[in-house]
Amino acid sequence: MKTIRLDINGIVQGVGFRPFIHKLVNDYNIKGWIKNTSSGVLMEIQGQDKSLINFIQDLIFKNPKLSVIEKIKVEEIENTTIYRDFKIIKSSENKEKFTLISPDVCICDDCLRELFDKRNRRYRYPFINCTNCGPRFTIIKDIPYDRDKTTMKNFKMCEKCEGEYREINDRRYHAQPNCCFDCGPEIYFIDKEGNKIEKDPIKETANYIREGKIVAIKGIGGFHLCCDALNGETVNELRKRKHRDEKPFALMAKNIESIKKWCFINEAEEKMLTSYKRPIVLLRKKYDKTFEYISMDNRYLGFMLPYTPVHYLIFEEDLDVLVMTSANLSDFPIEYKNEEALERLSSIADGFLMNDRDIYVRCDDSVVREFNGKEYPLRRSRGYVPFPIKINEDIGKILACGAEQKSSFALSRNNYIFLSQHIGDMKNIETFDFYMHQINHFQNLFNVKPVKIACDFHPDYMSTQYAIKKSKEDGVLLCFVQHHHAHMASCMADNNLKKDVIGVIWDGTGYGIDGTIWGGEFLAGNYSGFKRLGSIKPIPLPGGDRAVKDIYRIGYSVLYETYNKIPEDFRFYEDYLAIEKMLNKKINTPYASSIGRLFDAIASITNVKQKASYEGQGAVVLENISQKTEEYYEFEIKDINDILKFDWTYVIEQVVYDVRKNISPSIISAKFMNTLIYVSSMIVERIGKMTGIKDVVLSGGVFQNMYLLPQVKRNIELKGFNVYCHSRVSANDEGIALGQCLIAYHGGDIKCV
Repeated sequence: MKTIRLDINGIVQGVGFRPFIHKLVNDYNIKGWIKNTSSGVLMEIQGQDKSLINFIQDLIFKNPKLSVIEKIKVEEIENTTIYRDFKIIKSSENKEKFTLISPDVCICDDCLRELFDKRNRRYRYPFINCTNCGPRFTIIKDIPYDRDKTTMKNFKMCEKCEGEYREINDRRYHAQPNCCFDCGPEIYFIDKEGNKIEKDPIKETANYIREGKIVAIKGIGGFHLCCDALNGETVNELRKRKHRDEKPFALMAKNIESIKKWCFINEAEEKMLTSYKRPIVLLRKKYDKTFEYISMDNRYLGFMLPYTPVHYLIFEEDLDVLVMTSANLSDFPIEYKNEEALERLSSIADGFLMNDRDIYVRCDDSVVREFNGKEYPLRRSRGYVPFPIKINEDIGKILACGAEQKSSFALSRNNYIFLSQHIGDMKNIETFDFYMHQINHFQNLFNVKPVKIACDFHPDYMSTQYAIKKSKEDGVLLCFVQHHHAHMASCMADNNLKKDVIGVIWDGTGYGIDGTIWGGEFLAGNYSGFKRLGSIKPIPLPGGDRAVKDIYRIGYSVLYETYNKIPEDFRFYEDYLAIEKMLNKKINTPYASSIGRLFDAIASITNVKQKASYEGQGAVVLENISQKTEEYYEFEIKDINDILKFDWTYVIEQVVYDVRKNISPSIISAKFMNTLIYVSSMIVERIGKMTGIKDVVLSGGVFQNMYLLPQVKRNIELKGFNVYCHSRVSANDEGIALGQCLIAYHGGDIKCV
């Protein structure tokens, strides 16, 4: 007979871990106790030596689906007490609290069966859940994960729910959000004027949708704006009210069969759609005109399946496909509080499906697509956060403040990096407040007091300003990290690389160490530093940031650079003379070596897009109209001050020639992207010969382009290189904080104050 103590770290709270243990100890006739702590689960057990060994093996290999065991400390202790049974005892808080927290997950099959079982006491109850499903991250205020530390604190369990909660063999045993009609939250419907409608709220919601109205629906991490996706008139009205002219809307379908009517789905995509994470998955349309008003100039639709009981109840009302887009005003965070939603969404929604369970943390839907049979994240949020990115070294406690667009931050602790959910573009004080609140919340949840703070080189980013202020207040070292170096390091960390790499980093804009705007970079180095060995000829941006929206200005600028004037047949707007003057005198005309801006130029010259209603729209349109061809444009690479630079002026001449010959923009687009593919492999090959480096990482928002990404990867591999892409974090600016953490830890080519 031995006594051992097990200290278990990971996602082991609120996921049925203690009931699993209780069953396991009975199987092996083991006695003792188990409790939640603020660092995981602690237990003392007694049994025969062989039983204890088998118990630990089953513990590791048969643990519940949602649990993740990261570390087990096993210690044999003196047999001071003889245990007669096995108990679950009261939770305790350690001085050094630290445990992982489960993301919010979709309703499980057992709860779904009960939801539609007329004999079940929770028949059609909108908040049905158990230890295998339901809200987690968005309702937790603190750890250990007990009900009084969640937004369920105000809902006292009734006798029946309490009985389930106490019964070790019940799947609701210690399920903190456990509730029913008698003791849990309620849903209700409110009309546009703020009046509570005394009718079945689910049926009223469905009636509104069928009548062509827009409903704001409160979900797990915030509100959605919902309407009938098959009603083009209503969808266009939603666009008008939400001030979202052309950016695609997310869709939710009743089931996988409904999605298959509209999109092609391969095995990997179906697995993503039906996973407990329930992300939005970008899928190829079966017909180009399918839901054209949902996803304009785009071959893809973003579909997700229902993930809450409320969603399933709504679809049960004979509905098939719904728009389910984040409920927010343009450029603002998703709404998550009842009163604020009623106030701010009153100009958009015709009605509100509300509930009285508070959301503590807002969390938007995640977006992924399939690449090489794996998830390729575009937005990492609900279902994924706050599960950490695990790396192969202990980097201590660092706060990385991220970038400005698609903002997120990261906190490291040991070999875990906790990336925040999607925050959004930091354009206003509301988004900035959300950002600061989440940093404080993460620091408290994961007990991280940073010893270093990392931020972007750009002095005007709100995230940089926050980092400067916080580093002074906390008296810690501040590290300024170059934007594209952070992208490179992010992809390295995503793949757990520590060797020297060549980074092909293509995006829209990032502040360079020379004070200019970068965005088409070939870097060589590691976490400690880099050299810029390749780039593209800088592109003038007349009007600065305005050119990113009025992309015809970028078209004008590359034409002016190529011909020293804007040709008459490409003068799409009457302000061409003013722009020529700006370009000639270099007035308010910064330069950017940006692949993203080069896409904008081609979109304008081919006249497929002259003004972008969202960031990167020109590139999105070109990708989606492209027609497969092997053709490409001749190009030049020049060695300028030891930097290999792609000179695009000769390419622009050939594009202009094709436009004048009435070559289809779909062919021009493909030829242009084929050119970039050859440019990338040629520059990488030359850098590889100079440096001897054989490993390449691809990062930056441009590599969300599914025409470019696979072919750039393949062509570089054909040159004998190992090529790594993202799979755990996004290639866009949302993933930058991960790279900032690693660079701040390793030091090197960063400015520290």
